[in-house]
Amino acid sequence: MTGQWQLTGVRLLTAAALGAMVAGCTTMPWDSTPFYSSTPPNATSLSTVPVPAGFYRVNPGDTLAGIASAYGHRLQDVAAWNGLVVNAQVVPGQVLRVSPPMASGSVVTPPVAVTPAAPGALPTAPGMSAAPQQGVLQWPLRGPILKTFSAGKSNGIVIGGRPGDPVKAAATGRVVYAGTGIEAYGPLIIIKHDDSLITAYGQNSQLFVKEGDAVAQGQTIGQVGVDSRGVASIQFEVRQNGQPVDPLAWLPK
Repeated sequence: MTGQWQLTGVRLLTAAALGAMVAGCTTMPWDSTPFYSSTPPNATSLSTVPVPAGFYRVNPGDTLAGIASAYGHRLQDVAAWNGLVVNAQVVPGQVLRVSPPMASGSVVTPPVAVTPAAPGALPTAPGMSAAPQQGVLQWPLRGPILKTFSAGKSNGIVIGGRPGDPVKAAATGRVVYAGTGIEAYGPLIIIKHDDSLITAYGQNSQLFVKEGDAVAQGQTIGQVGVDSRGVASIQFEVRQNGQPVDPLAWLPK
């Protein structure tokens, strides 16, 4: 039911965004409340406990195999780290280790008071915090910066590349939009990393993920396309608490 609500919400948001563009506005999918609210309207929010880096809180529809794949690990390893059998069922709200246990004396333990996560809750990318941190995000594409960020004038940067070059997820997260409903962005992917940070990747030629997919940092999510002038590039945007911020403040120098 939650998945159906999210899909319906995305469709409605896409229609609303298109209507706003016709009216001369610049409302985009990530401007809308459902991408920052983890529950449907009128639903009662459930309390959650922060999940430390190296752990993941299970969302509705997740499987142990899918989680292992999203983080680039073998199913057998993730099962072993959590004391589970490989065909174990996981439930929403369950916290799983998704990185190898560290050496004795430096082990990070999962939260003790685990409560079911609200639908759509996401893991926090390693090192993510409220303030920009250089290098927290990975470059989605290595190439020349064709357009820089300017507060109030542009929402992100344009990175040049070659047609067909892989576009990679800047951090671990979940795809909340993948489609062609916003003409100005071409084939667009939006990934939510936590309750305050999302990234957007526009002007792809192909999309390799769909709405609801969990993705790992560095995972190929699309291919570079060309803009209206025939220039091979992608539009990359970072939004923090709903506001465009300079992606270069988050990317490695």
